[in-house]
Amino acid sequence: MIILVCVTLSLCIGQKPEIKTLKISTAFKNGEWIPKKYTCDGDDVSPPIKIENVSKNVKSFVIIVEDVDAPRGVFTHWIAWNITSTTIPENIPKVKDVKKPITMKQGLNDFEKVGYNGPCPPPGKPHRYFIRVYALDTYLDGDYDKESILEAMKGHVVQYGEIYGIYGR
Repeated sequence: MIILVCVTLSLCIGQKPEIKTLKISTAFKNGEWIPKKYTCDGDDVSPPIKIENVSKNVKSFVIIVEDVDAPRGVFTHWIAWNITSTTIPENIPKVKDVKKPITMKQGLNDFEKVGYNGPCPPPGKPHRYFIRVYALDTYLDGDYDKESILEAMKGHVVQYGEIYGIYGR
């Protein structure tokens, strides 16, 4: 697990400096190899995510999963928002409006598909995949891609946490 202070992010400018960080855990430990099940070489299902250390004023969460080592720059694998559960089970359906097993909204990733698509790097050096979780003091009304959701979150991020795994072929 890795914890970063939200005030270092441009999304949190103007927020209170005493922001508590979120503790994020998933099917792998921070910096470890991502199990094949969660990649394009396996079942390509979203990993389970557990969010802890949540403040009382949090209304919803946003999840953004990115490959920071992609050949053409950062590559987005998942955008999800209006998540109210602190436990996100694996294998979230790949639909815009998720109703079960929890409720959330999902946008297009850089594969131009809705929902989660896992690591699928070209052969070579392993890539780092970050699961970033933003805790908001509101719900977001709209349909978003990465740029527009980052804009919509400005001024509403009250906590932040991330974890990363590696995967290569």
